[in-house]
Amino acid sequence: QVQLVESGGGVVQDGGSLRLSCAFAGRAFSSYGMGWFRQAPGEEREFVAAINWSGSSTTYSDSVKGRFTISRDNAKNTVYLQMNSLKPEDTAVYYCAADDSPALGATLQEFDYWGQGTQVTVSS
Repeated sequence: QVQLVESGGGVVQDGGSLRLSCAFAGRAFSSYGMGWFRQAPGEEREFVAAINWSGSSTTYSDSVKGRFTISRDNAKNTVYLQMNSLKPEDTAVYYCAADDSPALGATLQEFDYWGQGTQVTVSS
């Protein structure tokens, strides 16, 4: 059984930064691809970023490319999302997800386990 717990959300001003963390509980973290998704009120959940099992490959949505960085520490069973140059349109609940394939996933259907989410609010 896999459990994911996000932390690090909050309120930040336009142009600010936040770092989200996702703690993975379960077996063999390093065999999972990991991702971040977000969902704004009234919107569908959308892909933000993903990382493969080793951290050697990453992918980002066009809307966050160049501003967000996903990383992982397999020794700490944790995945991170560093968010810089935040904009009001980044406001959403951010979800961590685990894919039981070690490869790089980018769609909701590829991910098997989800956290409860953490709220990020960017004020203008």
